[in-house]
Amino acid sequence: MNKETNVGSLVLIVDDEYIGRETLQSVLEGEGYELEMAENGFQAIEKAKKLLPDVILLDVMMPGMTGFEVCQRIRSDPQIAEIPIIILTALDDRESLLNALKAGADDFISKPFDRYELRARLLGITRLNRYQKLLQERAKLREANAQLLNAYEATIEGLSHALDLRDRETEGHSRRVTEVTVKLAQALNFSDEEIIQMRRGSLLHDIGKIGIPDSILHKPDSLTEEEWIIMRKHPQFAYDMLSPIEYLRPALAIPYSHHEKWDGTGYPRGLKGEEIPMSARLFAIADVWDAVTSDRPYRDAWTDEQALAYIREQAGKHFDPQAVELFFKFIEET
Repeated sequence: MNKETNVGSLVLIVDDEYIGRETLQSVLEGEGYELEMAENGFQAIEKAKKLLPDVILLDVMMPGMTGFEVCQRIRSDPQIAEIPIIILTALDDRESLLNALKAGADDFISKPFDRYELRARLLGITRLNRYQKLLQERAKLREANAQLLNAYEATIEGLSHALDLRDRETEGHSRRVTEVTVKLAQALNFSDEEIIQMRRGSLLHDIGKIGIPDSILHKPDSLTEEEWIIMRKHPQFAYDMLSPIEYLRPALAIPYSHHEKWDGTGYPRGLKGEEIPMSARLFAIADVWDAVTSDRPYRDAWTDEQALAYIREQAGKHFDPQAVELFFKFIEET
């Protein structure tokens, strides 16, 4: 037997007789267990609550409180109810076995016991207990991870809303373009993980504008060429801000590339055609559609017909022609 498998497993031995405790100690010494003793049922329950042992070896015939009663009390206490219990008794009959099981014991060994059998039974129980604890820890980790992801998503949505307000965009712009982009991606059978990243990237598409001075971002008149040079840096600013954040790195395509154009005249890198990530190609159409069909301080919203005519005219120039066809199909179905 590999004794190292028992390292760290705490066994609580409960027996009112000194010789009984010493016998069990001699059998288990050298097997890698930590051993703790209790002389009666009351002490056993007290130590179980304090130490939370991995398994309890419990004698039945004890004064004051029998092993069956101890077992029942442990099982009725939520703090210690899940601790495995092996009952040891000289009562070798079917009724005693049934009583042990009814009381909540996990195993039953008759005295006098074979030391090798006891070791094997105990090893099996501790292995199962460790496995159950591992499953519980994994479940806790999954829950914590889900809570963390929910916090991430809430943070992204809050930041997206703040960006809309700072840029004086129509209320809900980022949310709307995100919804359209996600639906287009679903129509192309993007994976769930890819769509999650596209959603994050869509919500944060203009985060780079944090680096643009208010005097430029809020200027009511047309920008000068020098001001446009600064404004066109916001995708690079987005890349610089998001790339150090590991969980947002896969979402960078849209913030970094949504101003690239199919004919290569976009910015910041002048990507052309299929060099532009597909997610950014889809988003670019959704972004322009929402922008031109929404009122702005400097102009009224276009009609849907005007916006669709413009998007059609820009196929092969600003937009990926196939993405445009997909967008028109989406519009027809909505």
